[in-house]
Amino acid sequence: MNEFTLEIREALSRLGTATITAALARRGIRNVFMQGVAPLSSDQRRMVGIAYTMRFLPAREDKSGPTALNRGQIQVQAMEQCPPGGVLVIDSRGDARAASAGDLYIGRLKQRGCAGIVTDGGLRDSDGILKTGLPAFQQRPASPPNSLVHLPIDLNLPIACGGVAVFPGDVVVGDRDGVVVVPIELAEAVVQEGAASALYEEFADEQLAQGRALPGLFPNADDETKHAFESWKHSRAS
Repeated sequence: MNEFTLEIREALSRLGTATITAALARRGIRNVFMQGVAPLSSDQRRMVGIAYTMRFLPAREDKSGPTALNRGQIQVQAMEQCPPGGVLVIDSRGDARAASAGDLYIGRLKQRGCAGIVTDGGLRDSDGILKTGLPAFQQRPASPPNSLVHLPIDLNLPIACGGVAVFPGDVVVGDRDGVVVVPIELAEAVVQEGAASALYEEFADEQLAQGRALPGLFPNADDETKHAFESWKHSRAS
């Protein structure tokens, strides 16, 4: 059984989505970065957590209108059942004509210790969401109420979000670039490889700052550079 430990969570929080997507691509996992999904605020903190999913269908008046008996119940359940440390990922079919959630719902996620919310639709009450401090990712803001466009239909089943398949239990990582989905069974390997890649990029940054040209340094290191990198790592460790 794959375990999402505190150590893996903290390690992923130190890796950018660019590093993570590169590590997954080298393992043949390529369609994991959500398209058209961006942070609500560029200065919000990074997000790492286990996916808990909700899916919307297109609204239909007899099912989601003001007289429908189950109007909003599933969405409320999502806010109450997404586990502490989890990320609520919403399949809004890429439709941002109406909100997928607002500040009260998102405030409840924050209060319960959840790690964030992601939708390929829109969110409303942006100022209120920012006050909650919960990392939030969306296609674009959407003020109209969700019942005009969306019908919440089920929870914690496989969904699509931003063109990516998301399964309950996947690891979801978000930063200023966007959101990437990491299969839980690959999380530890991604951490190990990502840490090594991040260290080399730090070395490459120093080399570039000293006037080094890219050939032989990045993206492919030649033998001389590999030797210099090993010496650099040794000097840091000593």
